Amino acid sequence: MAERHVDLEFVDYVIKSIVDHPDDVKADRKIDEMGVLITLEVHPQDMGQVIGRSGQTAKSVRTLLRVIGAKNNARVNLKIVEPPGSTHVMRDRSIQDSPQEAPKAPVDDLNL
Repeated sequence: MAERHVDLEFVDYVIKSIVDHPDDVKADRKIDEMGVLITLEVHPQDMGQVIGRSGQTAKSVRTLLRVIGAKNNARVNLKIVEPPGSTHVMRDRSIQDSPQEAPKAPVDDLNL
């Protein structure tokens, strides 16, 4: 008889419920020294729905997985694989998050 994995079934059900291409959802479960790792792959157009605004959907799914893991005495982590062709744009944090500095005077202009 096959072993039932509640955590994998949960991820599969929730993600397939919120995406436009449920047939393209693939979830894989592996156990390593850090606990259970669920790797999730979705259609490139569904990445925004899975991640959610400011990452809130992914954060919520991970929180619920932690609850399921605690109930089963296991640590459960979720890894969302970014598919090739997704429309996610990496922002350059060093430019947007750093405060603007005043231009520095050339060394020759300093009164030393």
